[in-house]
This record gives sequence, C-alpha cells and structure tokens, in this order.
Amino acid sequence: MNYLLASRDWAGATRQLQESKDTEYASRDAVLYWLDVAAVLHDGGNFKESDQALDEAEQRLEALYTQSISKGAGTFFLNDTTDDYRGEPHERSLLHILRALNYAYAGRTEEAVVESRKVSAFLAELGSAVGSNYAYRDDAFAQYLSALLFEDAGRRDDARVSYQAAHGAYAAYASRYGTPEPPYDLGAMGRDEGEVVFLHYVGVAPRKASEAVQVAWNDALIAVQTTGSDDENAQVKNAITAGLSANAITVALPQHVQDPFVIVGSEVEVAGRRAQTLLVEDISAIAKKALEDRLGTIRSRAIARAAIKFALAKLAEEETTKQAGQAWGFLAGLTARAAGAALEVADTRCWSTIPAQIRMARVRAPAGRQTVAVRYSSRAGDFTNGEALTVEVKPGRRTYVHVRTAM
Repeated sequence: MNYLLASRDWAGATRQLQESKDTEYASRDAVLYWLDVAAVLHDGGNFKESDQALDEAEQRLEALYTQSISKGAGTFFLNDTTDDYRGEPHERSLLHILRALNYAYAGRTEEAVVESRKVSAFLAELGSAVGSNYAYRDDAFAQYLSALLFEDAGRRDDARVSYQAAHGAYAAYASRYGTPEPPYDLGAMGRDEGEVVFLHYVGVAPRKASEAVQVAWNDALIAVQTTGSDDENAQVKNAITAGLSANAITVALPQHVQDPFVIVGSEVEVAGRRAQTLLVEDISAIAKKALEDRLGTIRSRAIARAAIKFALAKLAEEETTKQAGQAWGFLAGLTARAAGAALEVADTRCWSTIPAQIRMARVRAPAGRQTVAVRYSSRAGDFTNGEALTVEVKPGRRTYVHVRTAM
C-alpha cells in the first residue's frame, strides 16, 4: 500500500483496499476500512466518493458511541482486538477535517462549514471527557481550518472564536508535539486579489506493531487486582490458593513505528509570490503521544488478561492430571496456554492511509487562472523538482488545493 501511495497510484490503492475488504478487514474493522478507502479517494481528487466513505465511517462510529456511552466516554477509545474499531480521538477529528476539505476543494463552502461545526462539537466533548489526563484534547489544525472556512462563509464571529481556539491549541501543540503556531493574518486582500491555500500531505502515518514483553508474576497479580473484574480476580485468587505461581508471563503491547520519508517540506510560487509550507498538524507526533498516554492502561489490561489465561491453563492442567494422569494434564495445560497465547496479541489497528504530517502555505495572488509551482525539499534541505498545479483564483475568495507525497 505504501508503494502505491508513494507512486500516486490512487486507483490501484483503492482497488487493493476494495479487493482486500473481506480478507484483511474483519466485520469489527468496518470503520477502519471506510477510513482507509476515504483517504485514498481524497488524495486522488475523488472528493464526492471520499465523502461518501467518510459518511459510512461516521455513521458507524456514532452507532458504536451510542452503544458504549453507558460505559463512560473515557473508555470509548480503548480498543481491544476483539472490539469494533472505534478509532483514535485524533482520527475522529481527521475524519471531519477531510470531510471539510473534500467540500472546500470542490468549492462547497456551506457544506465545509457544517463539518467545522461538527469537529468543534466533538472537540468540546472530548476536552470535557478526558480533562488533563491526555495530551490530545483539542486539535489546533481543525480549529485553524474552521476559522478560515467560517471567514469564507462570512461568519466572522464564529471565525474569531475558532482563531482563539486555534491560538490556545497551538500553544499546547508547541510544547507537546513541537508544532509551532502558524501566522493567521495576511492582511486585507487587494481589490482584484484572492488567496491560494496550499496543503501538502507528507509521508504516511505511523503504523502499529506488536511487541512481546516479559512481566514478573508479582506485577501481574497487582495488575489483575487493579484491573480485572470481580470474577476474574476470584479465578486468579483461587489459583494462588491452589499454589499456582510463575516467574513471569508474556504480554503483547502496541508500539508505533514511523516509516521514513524523503520529502519533508515544500515551497510554492504563485504569480511570482513565494511561500514556504509550514507544519500545521504533526499526525505522527500526535499518534505517538496518544499511545504513550494510554499505554499504562493498555499494559494493565493486557497483563491482567495474560495472568488470568495462565491461571486458568494451570488449573485445567491440574484438574486433568487428577482425573486422567500427568501426561494428559500436561497436554491440557499446553493446549490451553497455546490457545491463550494465540489470542493475546496487541491491537495494532490504525488509520494507515493518512499522512504523517500536514503542511500549509497561504499565498495572495491576482484573480484569474494561475499556476501553483511546487518544489519539494528533502531532509538535507535540498529542493527537488516539483510539479505545477492550475487553479482559478477568485477576487476576495480563497481557493484550496492539495498534494500528497508519500516517498
């Protein structure tokens, strides 16, 4: 998939996802499938089809959220592989961001504003639910984009509120993710002047891998007592009473892996006016910090599950030994432990077709048909040959355009 994205073979990438729907995506991964497809369609300029896929994902997420609301919003985003995929909080924001941009690229400002209101409502609810326990509780780029779109729609009060929210969120971004606050005010547009908003999607978002970790038995018991249900605790306590002990157990934990990308930046030139793109959303950094914030809870739950499976396997072995002899008891224990190990894998699901970063440049340009000349930069700071895009700049209006590099 990464090769297809790097090659900009959007049709091939879409086809691969569609063909693998029944083999790579379980029924509980339906949200993930629609998110993956939507991002590829978006990059290929198929904005209507992308929005339809995002709508499928959003409807399923709303249904899942309604089902789980009784458990508390704070646990909604704690995924286990046996659960329906509900996405990460930042992925939910990106869903609305992509929907808004689908409309913005198509010149449908009013529909884009609807998505801005939806992401604002989601972020307000998220901030109330997670409090200060998690780094990601607001999305600076979503607020910034919303401010631009509200301005485009003539809703200046809403734009002012979103600019203020973006200012506060970027202050947090700077300390948490190293993402500085971009400039907001380019001054008043000239009479026959418009603005090009250029977005550069860079790289591929980090993937998750499963890592096996050894945990001391005493630590495992503590995890069970603080995490497991009453029934689970009773099972392990019974096993301890029966003399069960171990040196250590093995658990599987997720970790983020960011694949390297060569192109890391860009600059654009429109009608002789140049601008460097600035980092406005570091999805890779956000995803990494989000996992770090939840890893303690994920670890405790994984340890508790592994300890319970180990205890049940040993109890099965001892019971079978009493009834059928040592050889059969050993076989029963071995089978139970093997089954438990096969089921105990880290949840490595994530939205894999989105970029690692989003960069932005805003350039004022004369009204009319204009060429946006793009040059890309490497990690060494060298600029390489880029490409040229043609846009129609309207007086007093913004024109949104984007490119994706994944190499």
